[in-house]
Amino acid sequence: MTGPGIPEVSGLKSRLAVWLFHRFFMLRRGMTLGVRAACFDREGRIFMVRHTYVPGWYLPGGGVERHETVLQALEKELREEGNLVMTAAPQLFHVYYNRLVSKRDHVLFYRVEVEQTAPRPPDREIAESGFFALDDLPKDVTSATLRRIRELTGQEPPSDMW
Repeated sequence: MTGPGIPEVSGLKSRLAVWLFHRFFMLRRGMTLGVRAACFDREGRIFMVRHTYVPGWYLPGGGVERHETVLQALEKELREEGNLVMTAAPQLFHVYYNRLVSKRDHVLFYRVEVEQTAPRPPDREIAESGFFALDDLPKDVTSATLRRIRELTGQEPPSDMW
């Protein structure tokens, strides 16, 4: 885990996609709330995804919908983005304010032990996904993802900002 990582939102395509998503969510939710997880398999590897609409590698996660609990959202996102099933209760690590995306966005970050039920094939949302050793992460991991991993492993103190 070296280097600063790449910006999470850069380039016209990803800026436009994030802007549109958040405008849509603003109409549906008063405040946006998301979940994201550091998902570890039995071998201690971390699961990451590369989306089709923004650059870089991320930890899986997504928004909490109306009438959905945070844990339901977490379970849904892990299933959708990686065919992952939690093998133990998730551990809430920290709550972040994500002002870079929206002035109303908060993210709950969990540490989760998982098992993959089947390989996750690429589709319109996920270009690639997989498990990686912490000392052998893929190229182009986002800077926020690297910060979360460093915080989780005790290399940095948790920040309140995503």
